[in-house]
Parts: sequence; C-alpha cells; structure tokens
Amino acid sequence: MVGAAQAQNSLHPIAWQYSANKIAERTYEVHLTAQLEAGWHAYSQQQPKDAVAQPTEIHFKSNPLISITGKVKEVGAMEKWKDEASGIMANQYANKVDFVQVVKLKSRIRTSVTGSLTYQVCTNEMCLPPKTEAFSIPIGE
Repeated sequence: MVGAAQAQNSLHPIAWQYSANKIAERTYEVHLTAQLEAGWHAYSQQQPKDAVAQPTEIHFKSNPLISITGKVKEVGAMEKWKDEASGIMANQYANKVDFVQVVKLKSRIRTSVTGSLTYQVCTNEMCLPPKTEAFSIPIGE
C-alpha cells in the first residue's frame, strides 16, 4: 500500500492552498500558495519571449461586491532557468510560491473571491500537461 501512495503522490507534485488575510478595513490579501515536491517547479506569470513553459495564469470571476486592486504579486525565490542545449529560458519557482492579490469589499458583507488558475509543473527532465483548477476563498466582515 505504501508503494501505491508514493506512486500517486508523484503524479501530483504540487499542492495548492487558498487563504485570505484582512490587512485593513474591508481590504484583504488573497493567497494562492503552491507547495512543490523536491525536484519540481512551477512557472511565473511573466515569461521570457522564447519560453515554452505554460506561465501561471490566474483569472478572477467578476463579483459586484468586491474590487480587485493592482496585479497579482509573486512571493518566493524566482529562479531564472536556462536550458544550455537550446538556450530556452524560463522564470520558475521551486519548493513554494505564493500568488497574492489585494481585494476590497465594497460594503460590510461576506462573499467569496472565486476564479481559476492554470499552471504547469516540470522537472529538469519532464513536464506534466498544464492543469486548470477552480478556487473559492471566503472573505468578509
């Protein structure tokens, strides 16, 4: 049974956690945090022109109760990787990356920040196909 668990684990080398922190009156930081298994990496939203990797894309569903402020920040140790054979470059994260978005409630209410994120994970030898995952993060007074 242990072998089966390990085999399944290697097919999902990334785990996402979603949370929100209140930072001011009716203002929250929404966190989409990726934990990566050793040897795997995920990609920044911004990639060099010649990159072949799928950049991480975060889409927020429209919600009339909130406003989204600024762009999604990336918190983590970004690596600028270059394949020596092809010269292709990528902006990537190993271990952990936190995508952070500031949102403001338009009134004192409870709601959720919802949307989807598309990401790809790779090792230096292989990549898994891009995957899209929905998220819902409760916020409110």
